Amino acid sequence: MRSLSLQPSGITLRPDSARVLVRPFIPAVSARIVNILGRALAIAESEVEEQLAAITVDFDGRHRDLRGIWRCHFEQVKKHLFSDRPLSEARQLYIGALFSGEYALESAALFNPSIVPHPDQSGLAEDELRFIMSLRATGEGHISSIEFRSGIIRADHSIVIDEPSRFVTAPELNPNPTYRRTIFLHKLMEMGFENEWSSLVMESLRDDFTLSELERAMRRAARGKGPLPREVQRTMECVRWLAESNYEVHFAPATAVSERIIFPVSSNESNGMEDARFVRFVEDDGSVIYYATYTAYNGRAILPQLLETSDFLSFRAVTLNGRAVQNKGMAFFPRRIDGRYAMISRQDDENLFLMFSDNPHFWSEPQFLRRPVQPWEAVKIGNCGSPIETEAGWLVLTHGVGAMRKYCIGALLLDLRDPSKVLGELREPLLRPEGHDREGYVPNVVYTCGALVHRGRLILPYGLSDTAATIVTVSLDDLLAALAP
Repeated sequence: MRSLSLQPSGITLRPDSARVLVRPFIPAVSARIVNILGRALAIAESEVEEQLAAITVDFDGRHRDLRGIWRCHFEQVKKHLFSDRPLSEARQLYIGALFSGEYALESAALFNPSIVPHPDQSGLAEDELRFIMSLRATGEGHISSIEFRSGIIRADHSIVIDEPSRFVTAPELNPNPTYRRTIFLHKLMEMGFENEWSSLVMESLRDDFTLSELERAMRRAARGKGPLPREVQRTMECVRWLAESNYEVHFAPATAVSERIIFPVSSNESNGMEDARFVRFVEDDGSVIYYATYTAYNGRAILPQLLETSDFLSFRAVTLNGRAVQNKGMAFFPRRIDGRYAMISRQDDENLFLMFSDNPHFWSEPQFLRRPVQPWEAVKIGNCGSPIETEAGWLVLTHGVGAMRKYCIGALLLDLRDPSKVLGELREPLLRPEGHDREGYVPNVVYTCGALVHRGRLILPYGLSDTAATIVTVSLDDLLAALAP
Protein backbone atom coordinates (compact mmCIF):
# COMPACT_ATOMS: atom_id res chain seq x y z
CA MET A 1 0.00 0.00 0.00
CA ARG A 2 1.24 3.48 -0.87
CA SER A 3 2.24 5.35 2.27
CA LEU A 4 -0.53 7.75 3.22
CA SER A 5 0.39 11.01 4.89
CA LEU A 6 -2.27 12.05 7.37
CA GLN A 7 -2.22 15.73 8.24
CA PRO A 8 -3.46 16.53 11.77
CA SER A 9 -5.65 19.61 12.09
CA GLY A 10 -4.44 20.47 15.58
CA ILE A 11 -8.08 20.39 16.69
CA THR A 12 -9.28 18.21 19.53
CA LEU A 13 -12.85 18.50 20.82
CA ARG A 14 -13.08 17.38 24.43
CA PRO A 15 -16.12 16.97 26.67
CA ASP A 16 -17.01 20.00 28.77
CA SER A 17 -19.03 19.22 31.89
CA ALA A 18 -19.95 22.91 32.23
CA ARG A 19 -22.30 22.64 29.25
CA VAL A 20 -25.53 21.72 31.03
CA LEU A 21 -29.13 21.35 29.97
CA VAL A 22 -32.13 21.88 32.27
CA ARG A 23 -34.28 18.77 32.15
CA PRO A 24 -37.57 18.00 33.87
CA PHE A 25 -37.09 15.73 36.88
CA ILE A 26 -40.59 14.52 37.63
CA PRO A 27 -41.13 11.42 39.80
CA ALA A 28 -42.91 8.53 38.15
CA VAL A 29 -45.14 8.04 41.19
CA SER A 30 -47.99 10.57 41.43
CA ALA A 31 -47.96 10.52 45.25
CA ARG A 32 -44.41 11.88 45.28
CA ILE A 33 -45.38 14.69 42.90
CA VAL A 34 -48.30 15.60 45.16
CA ASN A 35 -46.01 15.59 48.24
CA ILE A 36 -43.59 18.02 46.60
CA LEU A 37 -46.45 20.26 45.49
CA GLY A 38 -47.87 20.19 49.01
CA ARG A 39 -44.60 21.49 50.46
CA ALA A 40 -44.42 24.20 47.77
CA LEU A 41 -47.97 25.35 48.54
CA ALA A 42 -47.48 25.35 52.30
CA ILE A 43 -44.85 28.07 52.53
CA ALA A 44 -45.64 31.79 52.69
CA GLU A 45 -45.50 33.97 49.59
CA SER A 46 -42.57 35.93 51.03
CA GLU A 47 -40.55 32.74 51.41
CA VAL A 48 -41.46 31.66 47.87
CA GLU A 49 -40.08 34.93 46.53
CA GLU A 50 -36.97 34.62 48.69
CA GLN A 51 -36.32 31.06 47.53
CA LEU A 52 -36.96 31.92 43.88
CA ALA A 53 -34.56 34.87 44.05
CA ALA A 54 -31.83 32.67 45.54
CA ILE A 55 -32.30 29.93 42.92
CA THR A 56 -32.26 32.53 40.14
CA VAL A 57 -28.99 34.03 41.36
CA ASP A 58 -27.50 30.52 41.62
CA PHE A 59 -28.49 29.27 38.13
CA ASP A 60 -29.53 32.15 35.86
CA GLY A 61 -26.07 32.81 34.42
CA ARG A 62 -25.79 29.18 33.29
CA HIS A 63 -28.84 29.15 31.00
CA ARG A 64 -30.83 31.19 28.54
CA ASP A 65 -34.46 31.82 29.51
CA LEU A 66 -34.32 29.87 32.75
CA ARG A 67 -37.72 31.21 33.81
CA GLY A 68 -39.26 30.00 30.56
CA ILE A 69 -37.94 26.51 31.26
CA TRP A 70 -39.33 26.53 34.81
CA ARG A 71 -42.68 27.73 33.49
CA CYS A 72 -42.75 24.83 31.04
CA HIS A 73 -41.96 22.31 33.78
CA PHE A 74 -44.69 23.78 36.00
CA GLU A 75 -47.18 23.18 33.16
CA GLN A 76 -46.16 19.50 33.16
CA VAL A 77 -47.12 18.99 36.83
CA LYS A 78 -49.96 21.43 37.41
CA LYS A 79 -52.58 18.74 36.70
CA HIS A 80 -51.53 17.22 40.06
CA LEU A 81 -52.45 20.36 42.02
CA PHE A 82 -55.10 19.63 44.62
CA SER A 83 -56.08 23.26 45.18
CA ASP A 84 -58.02 25.60 42.90
CA ARG A 85 -56.58 28.75 44.44
CA PRO A 86 -54.72 30.91 41.92
CA LEU A 87 -50.93 30.78 42.19
CA SER A 88 -48.64 33.74 41.80
CA GLU A 89 -46.10 33.71 38.99
CA ALA A 90 -43.33 33.40 41.58
CA ARG A 91 -44.89 30.27 43.08
CA GLN A 92 -45.42 28.72 39.65
CA LEU A 93 -41.77 29.34 38.77
CA TYR A 94 -40.63 27.98 42.14
CA ILE A 95 -42.66 24.81 41.57
CA GLY A 96 -41.16 24.50 38.09
CA ALA A 97 -37.68 24.76 39.62
CA LEU A 98 -38.51 22.00 42.12
CA PHE A 99 -39.17 19.69 39.18
CA SER A 100 -36.03 20.67 37.25
CA GLY A 101 -32.40 19.67 37.29
CA GLU A 102 -29.22 20.22 35.32
CA TYR A 103 -27.84 17.48 33.11
CA ALA A 104 -24.22 17.62 31.88
CA LEU A 105 -24.70 16.40 28.31
CA GLU A 106 -21.07 15.65 27.54
CA SER A 107 -19.63 15.02 30.99
CA ALA A 108 -18.47 11.53 29.94
CA ALA A 109 -17.65 11.89 26.26
CA LEU A 110 -17.91 13.90 23.04
CA PHE A 111 -17.12 11.70 20.06
CA ASN A 112 -18.10 9.92 16.81
CA PRO A 113 -18.52 12.96 14.56
CA SER A 114 -19.94 13.33 11.07
CA ILE A 115 -19.38 16.37 8.85
CA VAL A 116 -21.44 17.93 6.04
CA PRO A 117 -21.43 21.24 4.14
CA HIS A 118 -23.38 23.95 5.98
CA PRO A 119 -26.65 25.02 4.28
CA ASP A 120 -25.32 28.62 4.32
CA GLN A 121 -22.15 29.15 2.27
CA SER A 122 -22.44 32.95 2.06
CA GLY A 123 -19.70 35.38 3.08
CA LEU A 124 -16.76 33.04 2.48
CA ALA A 125 -13.49 33.67 0.71
CA GLU A 126 -12.75 31.82 -2.51
CA ASP A 127 -12.31 28.04 -2.10
CA GLU A 128 -13.51 28.04 1.52
CA LEU A 129 -16.22 25.73 2.82
CA ARG A 130 -18.41 26.23 5.87
CA PHE A 131 -19.42 22.97 7.58
CA ILE A 132 -21.62 21.55 10.31
CA MET A 133 -20.30 18.71 12.42
CA SER A 134 -22.53 16.47 14.49
CA LEU A 135 -21.18 14.79 17.61
CA ARG A 136 -22.40 12.17 20.01
CA ALA A 137 -22.44 13.65 23.52
CA THR A 138 -22.67 11.25 26.44
CA GLY A 139 -23.43 12.17 30.04
CA GLU A 140 -24.61 10.63 33.29
CA GLY A 141 -26.21 7.21 32.86
CA HIS A 142 -24.54 6.82 29.44
CA ILE A 143 -27.39 8.74 27.82
CA SER A 144 -26.33 10.04 24.41
CA SER A 145 -27.66 13.08 22.57
CA ILE A 146 -26.72 14.87 19.34
CA GLU A 147 -24.67 18.07 19.46
CA PHE A 148 -23.36 20.29 16.67
CA ARG A 149 -20.35 22.44 15.89
CA SER A 150 -19.70 24.72 12.92
CA GLY A 151 -16.52 25.89 11.27
CA ILE A 152 -14.68 26.70 8.05
CA ILE A 153 -12.22 24.75 5.92
CA ARG A 154 -9.81 27.28 4.42
CA ALA A 155 -8.45 27.15 0.89
CA ASP A 156 -5.18 25.77 2.28
CA HIS A 157 -7.15 23.04 4.15
CA SER A 158 -6.55 24.53 7.57
CA ILE A 159 -9.66 24.15 9.71
CA VAL A 160 -11.24 26.62 12.12
CA ILE A 161 -13.95 25.56 14.56
CA ASP A 162 -16.32 28.28 15.75
CA GLU A 163 -16.04 28.87 19.47
CA PRO A 164 -18.83 26.83 21.11
CA SER A 165 -21.41 28.67 23.15
CA ARG A 166 -21.34 28.15 26.90
CA PHE A 167 -25.11 27.66 26.72
CA VAL A 168 -27.05 24.67 25.40
CA THR A 169 -30.66 24.78 24.28
CA ALA A 170 -33.19 22.02 23.74
CA PRO A 171 -35.56 22.48 20.81
CA GLU A 172 -39.26 23.12 21.07
CA LEU A 173 -41.24 19.94 20.55
CA ASN A 174 -44.14 20.32 18.13
CA PRO A 175 -47.17 19.24 20.23
CA ASN A 176 -49.21 18.37 17.15
CA PRO A 177 -46.87 16.89 14.52
CA THR A 178 -47.92 15.64 11.11
CA TYR A 179 -47.68 11.99 10.07
CA ARG A 180 -47.77 10.16 6.76
CA ARG A 181 -50.47 7.51 6.58
CA THR A 182 -48.49 5.15 4.32
CA ILE A 183 -45.61 5.04 6.82
CA PHE A 184 -47.98 4.41 9.73
CA LEU A 185 -49.78 1.61 7.91
CA HIS A 186 -46.57 -0.09 6.84
CA LYS A 187 -45.10 0.00 10.34
CA LEU A 188 -48.31 -1.35 11.91
CA MET A 189 -48.27 -4.23 9.41
CA GLU A 190 -44.59 -4.87 10.11
CA MET A 191 -45.25 -5.04 13.87
CA GLY A 192 -48.24 -7.36 13.49
CA PHE A 193 -50.91 -4.81 14.44
CA GLU A 194 -52.88 -4.78 11.19
CA ASN A 195 -56.38 -5.66 12.35
CA GLU A 196 -59.98 -4.53 11.98
CA TRP A 197 -59.64 -1.80 14.60
CA SER A 198 -56.40 -0.28 13.24
CA SER A 199 -57.83 -0.41 9.69
CA LEU A 200 -60.91 1.49 10.87
CA VAL A 201 -58.72 4.16 12.45
CA MET A 202 -56.33 4.51 9.51
CA GLU A 203 -59.07 4.58 6.85
CA SER A 204 -60.69 7.58 8.57
CA LEU A 205 -57.51 9.67 8.29
CA ARG A 206 -56.13 11.76 5.44
CA ASP A 207 -52.87 10.93 3.65
CA ASP A 208 -51.18 13.43 6.00
CA PHE A 209 -52.73 13.73 9.45
CA THR A 210 -51.90 15.33 12.79
CA LEU A 211 -51.56 13.83 16.26
CA SER A 212 -54.82 15.43 17.39
CA GLU A 213 -56.61 13.97 14.37
CA LEU A 214 -55.18 10.54 15.21
CA GLU A 215 -56.38 10.78 18.82
CA ARG A 216 -59.88 11.79 17.67
CA ALA A 217 -59.97 8.89 15.21
CA MET A 218 -59.03 6.41 17.95
CA ARG A 219 -61.70 7.80 20.30
CA ARG A 220 -64.35 7.49 17.55
CA ALA A 221 -63.31 3.92 16.81
CA ALA A 222 -63.60 2.97 20.50
CA ARG A 223 -66.84 4.87 21.24
CA GLY A 224 -69.77 2.75 22.36
CA LYS A 225 -67.89 -0.53 22.30
CA GLY A 226 -67.66 -1.04 26.06
CA PRO A 227 -64.53 -2.65 27.51
CA LEU A 228 -62.02 -2.98 24.70
CA PRO A 229 -60.52 -6.41 23.92
CA ARG A 230 -56.89 -6.90 24.88
CA GLU A 231 -55.90 -6.97 21.20
CA VAL A 232 -57.41 -3.51 20.65
CA GLN A 233 -55.77 -2.14 23.80
CA ARG A 234 -52.37 -3.41 22.64
CA THR A 235 -52.98 -1.92 19.18
CA MET A 236 -53.80 1.46 20.74
CA GLU A 237 -50.61 1.29 22.78
CA CYS A 238 -48.62 0.51 19.63
CA VAL A 239 -50.23 3.38 17.69
CA ARG A 240 -49.40 5.82 20.48
CA TRP A 241 -45.83 4.48 20.70
CA LEU A 242 -45.46 4.90 16.94
CA ALA A 243 -46.80 8.46 17.11
CA GLU A 244 -44.37 9.27 19.93
CA SER A 245 -41.47 7.84 17.90
CA ASN A 246 -42.22 10.14 14.95
CA TYR A 247 -41.85 13.71 16.14
CA GLU A 248 -40.82 17.21 15.10
CA VAL A 249 -38.56 19.65 16.94
CA HIS A 250 -37.63 23.26 16.18
CA PHE A 251 -34.85 25.62 17.25
CA ALA A 252 -35.17 29.40 17.18
CA PRO A 253 -33.17 30.91 14.27
CA ALA A 254 -31.11 32.99 16.71
CA THR A 255 -29.81 29.84 18.43
CA ALA A 256 -26.12 29.27 17.67
CA VAL A 257 -25.29 25.97 15.98
CA SER A 258 -23.26 24.83 18.99
CA GLU A 259 -26.19 25.54 21.34
CA ARG A 260 -28.56 23.16 19.54
CA ILE A 261 -29.02 19.88 21.37
CA ILE A 262 -31.25 17.04 20.20
CA PHE A 263 -31.93 15.12 23.39
CA PRO A 264 -33.96 11.88 23.48
CA VAL A 265 -37.67 12.52 23.09
CA SER A 266 -39.41 9.19 22.54
CA SER A 267 -39.41 6.14 24.80
CA ASN A 268 -37.39 4.11 22.30
CA GLU A 269 -34.62 6.75 22.66
CA SER A 270 -34.80 6.93 26.44
CA ASN A 271 -31.23 5.66 26.88
CA GLY A 272 -29.76 7.57 24.00
CA MET A 273 -29.48 8.69 20.38
CA GLU A 274 -26.25 7.16 19.14
CA ASP A 275 -23.88 7.76 16.21
CA ALA A 276 -25.83 10.02 13.84
CA ARG A 277 -24.56 9.68 10.26
CA PHE A 278 -25.46 12.92 8.48
CA VAL A 279 -25.38 13.26 4.70
CA ARG A 280 -26.21 16.12 2.35
CA PHE A 281 -28.64 14.41 -0.01
CA VAL A 282 -29.26 15.97 -3.45
CA GLU A 283 -32.46 14.92 -5.18
CA ASP A 284 -32.68 14.46 -8.94
CA ASP A 285 -34.35 17.89 -9.26
CA GLY A 286 -31.46 19.57 -7.41
CA SER A 287 -33.28 20.07 -4.11
CA VAL A 288 -31.28 19.35 -0.95
CA ILE A 289 -32.24 17.61 2.27
CA TYR A 290 -30.01 16.40 5.07
CA TYR A 291 -30.64 12.87 6.29
CA ALA A 292 -29.15 11.30 9.39
CA THR A 293 -29.56 7.70 10.41
CA TYR A 294 -29.01 7.09 14.12
CA THR A 295 -29.47 4.34 16.67
CA ALA A 296 -32.28 4.79 19.18
CA TYR A 297 -31.62 2.86 22.39
CA ASN A 298 -34.06 2.30 25.25
CA GLY A 299 -31.74 0.33 27.53
CA ARG A 300 -32.86 -3.04 26.16
CA ALA A 301 -33.18 -2.84 22.38
CA ILE A 302 -31.83 -0.75 19.52
CA LEU A 303 -33.92 0.73 16.70
CA PRO A 304 -32.53 2.47 13.60
CA GLN A 305 -34.22 5.86 13.16
CA LEU A 306 -34.00 8.73 10.68
CA LEU A 307 -33.65 12.49 11.10
CA GLU A 308 -34.59 14.86 8.29
CA THR A 309 -33.77 18.58 8.06
CA SER A 310 -33.18 21.24 5.44
CA ASP A 311 -31.74 23.95 7.68
CA PHE A 312 -30.54 22.35 10.98
CA LEU A 313 -33.26 24.35 12.74
CA SER A 314 -36.28 22.11 12.18
CA PHE A 315 -35.89 18.35 12.43
CA ARG A 316 -38.30 15.50 11.82
CA ALA A 317 -37.57 12.13 13.46
CA VAL A 318 -39.21 9.17 11.74
CA THR A 319 -39.11 5.42 12.08
CA LEU A 320 -37.43 3.39 9.37
CA ASN A 321 -39.53 0.53 8.08
CA GLY A 322 -39.01 -2.87 6.50
CA ARG A 323 -37.43 -6.17 7.40
CA ALA A 324 -33.96 -4.84 6.47
CA VAL A 325 -34.13 -2.20 9.23
CA GLN A 326 -31.97 -4.02 11.74
CA ASN A 327 -28.78 -3.56 13.73
CA LYS A 328 -26.62 -0.41 13.59
CA GLY A 329 -24.76 1.52 10.95
CA MET A 330 -27.19 2.37 8.17
CA ALA A 331 -25.89 5.18 5.92
CA PHE A 332 -27.45 6.84 2.87
CA PHE A 333 -25.69 7.40 -0.41
CA PRO A 334 -25.76 11.17 -1.14
CA ARG A 335 -27.96 10.85 -4.24
CA ARG A 336 -30.20 8.37 -6.01
CA ILE A 337 -28.64 5.69 -8.18
CA ASP A 338 -30.69 4.87 -11.30
CA GLY A 339 -33.66 6.62 -9.70
CA ARG A 340 -33.52 4.69 -6.42
CA TYR A 341 -32.32 5.52 -2.94
CA ALA A 342 -29.31 3.50 -1.80
CA MET A 343 -27.97 2.59 1.62
CA ILE A 344 -24.94 0.87 3.12
CA SER A 345 -25.97 -1.28 6.10
CA ARG A 346 -25.08 -4.16 8.39
CA GLN A 347 -28.03 -6.43 9.16
CA ASP A 348 -26.11 -9.24 10.84
CA ASP A 349 -23.61 -7.35 13.05
CA GLU A 350 -20.76 -8.77 11.00
CA ASN A 351 -20.84 -8.02 7.24
CA LEU A 352 -21.53 -5.08 4.96
CA PHE A 353 -24.72 -5.01 2.88
CA LEU A 354 -26.13 -2.80 0.13
CA MET A 355 -29.80 -1.82 -0.15
CA PHE A 356 -31.96 0.02 -2.69
CA SER A 357 -35.44 1.47 -2.22
CA ASP A 358 -37.97 3.67 -3.96
CA ASN A 359 -38.76 5.37 -0.63
CA PRO A 360 -36.21 6.58 1.95
CA HIS A 361 -38.40 5.27 4.80
CA PHE A 362 -38.77 1.65 3.57
CA TRP A 363 -35.94 -0.90 3.28
CA SER A 364 -36.51 -4.58 2.70
CA GLU A 365 -34.01 -6.20 0.29
CA PRO A 366 -30.41 -6.17 1.56
CA GLN A 367 -27.79 -7.75 -0.66
CA PHE A 368 -24.44 -8.96 0.60
CA LEU A 369 -21.54 -6.61 -0.21
CA ARG A 370 -18.43 -7.63 1.74
CA ARG A 371 -17.34 -9.82 4.64
CA PRO A 372 -14.37 -9.21 6.98
CA VAL A 373 -11.16 -10.04 5.10
CA GLN A 374 -8.16 -8.43 6.78
CA PRO A 375 -6.83 -9.50 10.21
CA TRP A 376 -7.61 -6.08 11.73
CA GLU A 377 -11.32 -6.59 10.89
CA ALA A 378 -11.55 -10.30 11.69
CA VAL A 379 -14.41 -9.86 14.21
CA LYS A 380 -16.70 -7.65 12.09
CA ILE A 381 -16.88 -4.65 9.78
CA GLY A 382 -19.28 -1.75 9.34
CA ASN A 383 -19.49 1.57 7.55
CA CYS A 384 -18.10 4.82 8.90
CA GLY A 385 -20.65 7.13 7.34
CA SER A 386 -22.18 7.77 3.96
CA PRO A 387 -20.32 6.89 0.75
CA ILE A 388 -18.47 9.81 -0.85
CA GLU A 389 -18.72 10.26 -4.61
CA THR A 390 -15.40 10.56 -6.47
CA GLU A 391 -14.50 10.25 -10.16
CA ALA A 392 -12.97 6.85 -9.40
CA GLY A 393 -16.02 5.49 -7.58
CA TRP A 394 -17.87 5.58 -4.27
CA LEU A 395 -15.40 5.94 -1.40
CA VAL A 396 -16.74 4.11 1.65
CA LEU A 397 -14.95 4.54 4.95
CA THR A 398 -15.27 1.43 7.08
CA HIS A 399 -14.51 0.35 10.62
CA GLY A 400 -13.01 -3.01 11.36
CA VAL A 401 -13.00 -4.76 14.72
CA GLY A 402 -10.11 -7.11 15.40
CA ALA A 403 -8.44 -8.88 18.29
CA MET A 404 -9.02 -7.35 21.74
CA ARG A 405 -11.97 -5.37 20.28
CA LYS A 406 -9.59 -2.90 18.62
CA TYR A 407 -11.41 -0.62 16.16
CA CYS A 408 -9.58 0.67 13.07
CA ILE A 409 -10.76 2.78 10.11
CA GLY A 410 -10.34 1.42 6.59
CA ALA A 411 -11.81 2.18 3.16
CA LEU A 412 -13.46 0.54 0.14
CA LEU A 413 -14.06 1.78 -3.40
CA LEU A 414 -17.36 0.85 -5.09
CA ASP A 415 -18.33 1.20 -8.72
CA LEU A 416 -20.25 4.42 -9.41
CA ARG A 417 -22.87 2.81 -11.64
CA ASP A 418 -23.10 -0.48 -9.79
CA PRO A 419 -22.04 -0.08 -6.13
CA SER A 420 -22.43 -3.81 -5.57
CA LYS A 421 -19.01 -4.13 -7.26
CA VAL A 422 -16.05 -3.62 -4.91
CA LEU A 423 -13.21 -2.08 -6.97
CA GLY A 424 -10.61 -1.75 -4.24
CA GLU A 425 -9.86 -1.76 -0.54
CA LEU A 426 -7.17 -0.78 1.93
CA ARG A 427 -5.11 -3.76 3.03
CA GLU A 428 -3.91 -1.83 6.08
CA PRO A 429 -5.97 0.59 8.21
CA LEU A 430 -6.09 4.24 7.31
CA LEU A 431 -6.29 5.01 11.03
CA ARG A 432 -5.67 2.86 14.08
CA PRO A 433 -5.73 3.74 17.80
CA GLU A 434 -2.19 4.49 18.92
CA GLY A 435 -0.41 6.12 21.87
CA HIS A 436 -2.58 8.27 24.10
CA ASP A 437 -5.45 8.06 21.58
CA ARG A 438 -6.13 4.45 22.60
CA GLU A 439 -6.98 5.46 26.19
CA GLY A 440 -10.50 6.60 27.01
CA TYR A 441 -14.05 5.75 28.03
CA VAL A 442 -13.91 2.76 25.64
CA PRO A 443 -10.21 2.07 24.90
CA ASN A 444 -8.67 1.08 21.56
CA VAL A 445 -11.26 2.72 19.31
CA VAL A 446 -11.07 5.16 16.40
CA TYR A 447 -14.44 5.75 14.75
CA THR A 448 -16.11 8.24 12.43
CA CYS A 449 -19.70 8.73 11.32
CA GLY A 450 -18.90 10.66 8.15
CA ALA A 451 -16.27 12.63 6.23
CA LEU A 452 -16.24 14.95 3.20
CA VAL A 453 -13.92 15.93 0.35
CA HIS A 454 -12.79 19.52 -0.15
CA ARG A 455 -10.42 20.62 -2.91
CA GLY A 456 -8.72 17.27 -3.32
CA ARG A 457 -8.39 16.27 0.33
CA LEU A 458 -10.49 14.03 2.53
CA ILE A 459 -11.56 15.88 5.68
CA LEU A 460 -11.89 13.14 8.28
CA PRO A 461 -13.20 13.86 11.79
CA TYR A 462 -13.12 10.88 14.12
CA GLY A 463 -13.67 9.85 17.71
CA LEU A 464 -10.84 8.91 20.07
CA SER A 465 -11.70 5.91 22.24
CA ASP A 466 -15.27 7.10 22.78
CA THR A 467 -14.02 10.15 24.70
CA ALA A 468 -13.01 13.04 22.44
CA ALA A 469 -12.82 13.88 18.73
CA THR A 470 -10.22 15.24 16.34
CA ILE A 471 -9.80 15.89 12.60
CA VAL A 472 -7.16 14.82 10.07
CA THR A 473 -6.90 15.37 6.32
CA VAL A 474 -5.39 13.17 3.62
CA SER A 475 -4.82 13.54 -0.12
CA LEU A 476 -7.77 12.03 -1.99
CA ASP A 477 -5.56 11.00 -4.92
CA ASP A 478 -3.15 9.22 -2.60
CA LEU A 479 -5.98 7.43 -0.83
CA LEU A 480 -7.61 6.30 -4.06
CA ALA A 481 -4.25 5.06 -5.39
CA ALA A 482 -3.80 2.99 -2.23
CA LEU A 483 -7.08 1.12 -2.70
CA ALA A 484 -5.88 -2.19 -4.04
CA PRO A 485 -8.12 -4.37 -6.26
